[in-house]
Amino acid sequence: MAQELVFDEKLQSAKNLAWWLYIGHGASFLFSLGAFSWIPLIINYIKRDEALGTFVYSHHNWQIRSFWWFFFWMAISVMLAFTIIGIPLAWLIGTVVWVWKAYRLLKGILDLNDNKAMPV
Repeated sequence: MAQELVFDEKLQSAKNLAWWLYIGHGASFLFSLGAFSWIPLIINYIKRDEALGTFVYSHHNWQIRSFWWFFFWMAISVMLAFTIIGIPLAWLIGTVVWVWKAYRLLKGILDLNDNKAMPV
């Protein structure tokens, strides 16, 4: 016998918002290397408390942490790019961080669609 999850309207609305925020982060990531991710990030911070006590709360935290770690490592990469010796390392860090962020966005949206909480 299969179990079925029943969402109330508030939880479904929070899940839909988290889904759209993943799309916003992803679009910014693809088209501006994350430069416009601050827009969905602000919404993550504003709406996170409304999802408290649900699995959607972990998705807001996942998106927020993904943004800040991506920002940190890309800032390191940009600083290294200003030195001749650091340019190859900057490219390496930038590439690894880009793949890592893509993984985080894909894992997050897939787990959200499967109604799974994100790891802490």
